[in-house]
Amino acid sequence: MTEIFDNIRQIYTFSGPCEELAGYVEFFSESSFEETNRHIGNECFTVKMFPSWTPTIYLNLGTPYQLSAGNTLTYINSDDDVLLLRNNIVERHNLPGDHIFTIKFFPGGLEAILGINQQYIIDKVISASTVIPAALLAEIKQSPNFSARVEKLQQYFLLKLHRAKKKTHYVQLVHDVITLYASGNMHHNNSQLADKLFTTSKTINRCFNNVIGTTPKNYLAILRARTALTEYVADKNNFDPTLLGYYDHSHFYKDVIKFTGQKLSSCAC
Repeated sequence: MTEIFDNIRQIYTFSGPCEELAGYVEFFSESSFEETNRHIGNECFTVKMFPSWTPTIYLNLGTPYQLSAGNTLTYINSDDDVLLLRNNIVERHNLPGDHIFTIKFFPGGLEAILGINQQYIIDKVISASTVIPAALLAEIKQSPNFSARVEKLQQYFLLKLHRAKKKTHYVQLVHDVITLYASGNMHHNNSQLADKLFTTSKTINRCFNNVIGTTPKNYLAILRARTALTEYVADKNNFDPTLLGYYDHSHFYKDVIKFTGQKLSSCAC
C-alpha cells in the first residue's frame, strides 16, 4: 500500500488531539485487526509513506516488522518503539499480526512539547524511550484500548507543555509561515511570506533549519506536492494544478516524480 496513491488510512483508527495540543500533534492512530483483514487479508504487506518532515512515533503492540527509512533497513522487535522524522521515503514491511500505535507531530511539535529539536533526528531511527519514559510507554501499551492510550499520552504531553517555557519565537514563526503558505494556495515564495509576516527571508530560513531541519523552500515544496497529489487522487478530472502554485500540468507531473519516485500512471485512482 502506498500513501496518497492508496487509502492507507482505511486500516487505522484515528483520533485528533485535544484543543491545547492541536498546534503540535497532528493525530494519534492505531491499526485495526478487523480493517486490516478486510482490506488486506491475512498476509504480509507493506505501507509506503512519502517525506513529510513530521516527527512520528511508532509504538509496537503486535508482531515484529522491518522499517526502511532512506537507505537504512531496521528490524523492529515486538517490544521496540521508535521515533523518526520521515525526511525520506519510509516503508514498513509488516507481518499479518501488525498492530501499531502512531503519534504524528507537526513540524516543531516535538520540540514544543518534549524539548527535542527535530534536526537532531534527521536520517535516524531511534528508540521512543529517549523522548518518552520507558515506564510510561509500557503503561500505554498495556492500556485496554485505543482511547485509553490516547488519554494517557495527552495527559503526559499537556503536563510537559505546561512545564515548558513559553513557545520560542522561531517555533511560532515556522507555524505562521506554514499556515500562511497553505492559506495562500501554495503560491507565495519565501520573500513574499517574509513581507507578509514583517520579517526577513534570512530569518525564515534560519527558523526552518533550526525547527524542522531543512529549508523553507524544500519543506514547502513537499507540502505542496503532498497537497496537490492528494487532491489529484481525490478528483483527477477536475484537478487544476495552477490553483496550487504550479505553472501547468507538466510542472505538477515532474514534481510528483521528484516527490514519490513514481509516475502518475502508477496511481490506481
